[in-house]
Amino acid sequence: MMRFSLGTRLATTATALGTALGAFATMGTATAAAAVPNGEWAPFTRCPVDAPAMLAADGLARTPQCVVSSSASGSIKLGNTTVTTGRTNLQIGVVQNSDGTSTVVAPAGGALIADSATVPGGLLGLMCPSNVPAVTALCEQLGNSTLNKITATVESAGAPYAFNQTAGIVTGEPIVAIPVRIHLENPLLGSNCYIGTQSKPIVLRPQNLTFPEFGMTFFDGDGTRADDGEMSRINLTGSTQNDSTFAVPGASGCGLGLLGIIDAAVNLKTGLPSAAGKNSLTLNNTQTALAGLNAPGTVAPDAGKRLAQNWHSAVN
Repeated sequence: MMRFSLGTRLATTATALGTALGAFATMGTATAAAAVPNGEWAPFTRCPVDAPAMLAADGLARTPQCVVSSSASGSIKLGNTTVTTGRTNLQIGVVQNSDGTSTVVAPAGGALIADSATVPGGLLGLMCPSNVPAVTALCEQLGNSTLNKITATVESAGAPYAFNQTAGIVTGEPIVAIPVRIHLENPLLGSNCYIGTQSKPIVLRPQNLTFPEFGMTFFDGDGTRADDGEMSRINLTGSTQNDSTFAVPGASGCGLGLLGIIDAAVNLKTGLPSAAGKNSLTLNNTQTALAGLNAPGTVAPDAGKRLAQNWHSAVN
């Protein structure tokens, strides 16, 4: 009876996380070092099991869990520009509270890792032609492929909020609000060129378009699969997410000290700022796994510590 109750609770939680956090996974940051866990722990290379909020989870009022979500492809449209995304990976800890709310805990090195995406057309497509002399001079240099190539990486711009656990089991309801900014990188843009900022981010609110396939396994603390193991893992595969409700602010910080000239050129050509309804995010074939103690109440008040002990026992 304990296992059935936990499985039902985990399934609901994982469905919500799987459908929403695949979108979160599409957002990228710099690559971080990862551990190599064994067995059923294998996908959870960066779960923040040692974070204070995770360790403090007692297993009764607060239950700790690890979540990983990845997607091989997708796309994001901002104003007039559409960029195809590559491999992505999100890893977070989640503390399920007894009042039905959830607290998201990010790894110290950042929750999001993704391949940078190449912007179609490069700088030529992003700001040329232009009737501004300084921009025209730059455009004339862009026959060099190194100067023309531009990459875009979506980064977190604050902690997620407004998480709705039950939205994961239906379609068309926002699951979580995710503040992000997009880093545009090119030698002529400088190192601080962003669409969105920490204070004025793009806020994504992904919705479930299709339901994932569901699977569940049980395993021992060290990752060895076992029907009577103290750990449970939910596997959700094949879901698609979308958000077409977010607004996009203009670019800023671009152009190596040209006092906003490049910002204006980028914004004019790409149609930024862009109001809600003119932008979209689509994520394909999301793969999500959630792991937690099978009966966290039996190890209260040390559920968080037990989860951390188990994860570390599986790491090479």
